Amino acid sequence: MIPDAAVPPAELPAGQASASASPESDAARAWTAMRTLVLDTHNRRAAVSEALELSFVRAKALIRLAGGPLTMRELAAQLATDPPYTTVVVDDLERRGLARRSTSPEDRRVKIATITDSGARAAATAEEILNEPPPALAALSAEDLAELARILTRLVADEPAS
Repeated sequence: MIPDAAVPPAELPAGQASASASPESDAARAWTAMRTLVLDTHNRRAAVSEALELSFVRAKALIRLAGGPLTMRELAAQLATDPPYTTVVVDDLERRGLARRSTSPEDRRVKIATITDSGARAAATAEEILNEPPPALAALSAEDLAELARILTRLVADEPAS
């Protein structure tokens, strides 16, 4: 017999917890279901990359820069990339006219990446694609959507920033 934690959530009857269910196994099943929904079933990254003709890390950089100028070090931290690779990313975005780099007025050794108008439009397109709910989610009842939104908002608020 396969333990419940190893059984994909879709195979468990709706609303039925196993006899051996524990908060840990319930948490594992919930996480597996969320990961499957977001990363496997409805992974929007490929759609973003295709629409923008950019790698997803470049699209992610545009999304981060849409929030305001960032030093190259800040951008690298937000992208979870090393500084040399972040330079490659921004170089490409500059060549495409989606971002520009300037020297900090306070410290000429510090470079600041800024989004251009074209880059802001691309970032908005990426956000639109990423934020489109899958049909199964949109089909949930208003009550279920409100409860799911409440739970997920709480989980996001409880996570330390990375």
